[in-house]
Amino acid sequence: MIIRPKSYLNEDGMPSAKMVLSVLKEHLANSERLHMLGDYYRGRTAIMTRTRSEGLPNNRMAHAYPRYIVSVTSGYLVGQPVAYSTSEDSPTLDAIRDIFKRGAVASVDTENARNAAIYGRGIEYLHSDEDNLPHVSALDPKDAFVVYDDSYDVTPLFGIYFIRKVDEEGAPDGYRVWVMTDRQIVEYSCDSLTDGDLSVVESSEHFFSGVPLIEYWNDENEMGDFEWVIPQIDGYDKLESDRLNDKEQCVDSMLLLVGCTLETDERGRPPWKQLREDKALCLPDNQAHAEYLRNAMDETGNQILRNSIVEDIHKLSMVPDLSDENFASNASGVAMRYKLWGLEQLTNIKEQWFVEGLRSRLKLLINFLTLRGGVALDVADVKIEFSRALPTNIAEIASIISTVSGAGAMSTQTKVQTLHSADEWTDDDVADEVARIKAEQMTENPMMQVGNMLLGDTVEQLAQQDAQDQVNGI
Repeated sequence: MIIRPKSYLNEDGMPSAKMVLSVLKEHLANSERLHMLGDYYRGRTAIMTRTRSEGLPNNRMAHAYPRYIVSVTSGYLVGQPVAYSTSEDSPTLDAIRDIFKRGAVASVDTENARNAAIYGRGIEYLHSDEDNLPHVSALDPKDAFVVYDDSYDVTPLFGIYFIRKVDEEGAPDGYRVWVMTDRQIVEYSCDSLTDGDLSVVESSEHFFSGVPLIEYWNDENEMGDFEWVIPQIDGYDKLESDRLNDKEQCVDSMLLLVGCTLETDERGRPPWKQLREDKALCLPDNQAHAEYLRNAMDETGNQILRNSIVEDIHKLSMVPDLSDENFASNASGVAMRYKLWGLEQLTNIKEQWFVEGLRSRLKLLINFLTLRGGVALDVADVKIEFSRALPTNIAEIASIISTVSGAGAMSTQTKVQTLHSADEWTDDDVADEVARIKAEQMTENPMMQVGNMLLGDTVEQLAQQDAQDQVNGI
């Protein structure tokens, strides 16, 4: 996190050119780490740059553990689209949902979550499209950041986004830099991001009433999910690469001859060609012998070390090994949740930080819509819900429902809600299903229907009465 005192901003809230260059320099000081994390995610780990002496095998096996960890953690967090709701109908929230649907915000959330898992933070840009409607775009954390003030609540002061310019032949031609405050966006042009002059290209206002760059932190340290286990990943890559190197060296072992020598035969073949073609070796007497020089390979020890490193990677990253036999398809829901306990705790922390970014996004969109005549909405009144992408054991749930129902401790509505908990059914879906069940019961039991009709109750009235009983707790 980059911090600057708010008192050094100009009267219009814009930072000076000196401050812009200083925060760019501070951001670029972390550039090597960010590029390294991106390389690891893409499979370019440290083993890929290893060199060995000439003539020795140099297999370089990079294992995609960073990608695996990021895919599991980000998918577990936002694999299901985030849901927004209020206690009462809100036209402003409905308009925001339309903006999200039109702009495919679920994919933006996925990209922000993935970037946060890789680099320790994701970042997005809120802007107006060609129809003057708000739009949300995910940016590369290597090219954008937010500067905060030094107060206790760490308020965003301004955001910066930069890209390298190229000429018509693709050669570097300086940089474009956008500085965004809570009221305006100024575009600069410069030759260097750390020194030199910033030339103003254009300036424009925006209508979000806040800094339109939003950061999504992965945790309080802004560290990626696999960054903690990079030493273990490097060790695993090296172990597996050396195992393959040893295999190759074993195949290419040197032949030791004792008590004899090999010469070019009468057909003019050198010794190595004789061995390759004849597959046999004639020794002059019993005192002579031949053997290969090779190191003894301890595969058992290697396998123990390999398993230990793999266990450390999963344990320290809190991401389970989904190929493990403990994740069998017949495992109970309780056993499955126990295996996912560490991932659940990690995701809970990630979710709390992610919600902070989502609330900032909602606040800016509400500001934008309110300026255009929309109804005011308090961000605190919006409920943000995440759904975990977990497999569901329907048979186990049905068995539990059957047992509890036998004791008379579960209503029809609760049964339906429990059985379809993984199907994202709304309250209206549950109510419709309960009504269908009641109607079928009436059809299958005519005497119940006749009795109720004698009392003057229709099927619809009975359904309404059941709903009222649920409200009254009867």
